[in-house]
Amino acid sequence: MPFSLYDAVIPSNLQILGAVDALITKAEAFCADQGRTAADLIDARLAPDMLPFGYQVKSCAAHSLGGVEGVRAGSFSPDMSAWPSDFDGLHALLQSAIASLEALDRDAVDAMADSDTQFAFGETRIPFTGANFLLSFSQPNFYFHATTAYAILRAQGVKLGKRDFLGMLRLKR
Repeated sequence: MPFSLYDAVIPSNLQILGAVDALITKAEAFCADQGRTAADLIDARLAPDMLPFGYQVKSCAAHSLGGVEGVRAGSFSPDMSAWPSDFDGLHALLQSAIASLEALDRDAVDAMADSDTQFAFGETRIPFTGANFLLSFSQPNFYFHATTAYAILRAQGVKLGKRDFLGMLRLKR
């Protein structure tokens, strides 16, 4: 079976983006039940030097769809814009990424595997192939931010388990 960049990246991105979106729904219910504000969770951090939940969610979109768009453009730079400050905005961000990933053409993604891609931040330029960028930079970052978002909510008391992180599994049909 030949390597498929699409199969190596896109289905897992969709699975975890759906799970992170469901985490936001659980965070909303937790806030309503506990009399807490959305900002209590969106601004929550695991440690003082880590970025908050809202940033972690935004970064899931940035390292899934944004990673593919970076490969398509030949360059990826970190998104330094503000993240949504409410649950509706976080849902919208993820739903937009999910819809865009679902619309990708498998052959077009596979064709990006050998394309020149760079990570650019300030004066730093790191060269990659499209596949190496997505698999060794973007995908690990994607999972880091999804895991951190999950951990922040757990640390705040939201009742979550591993199944909440895994989302909808892709079972044999």
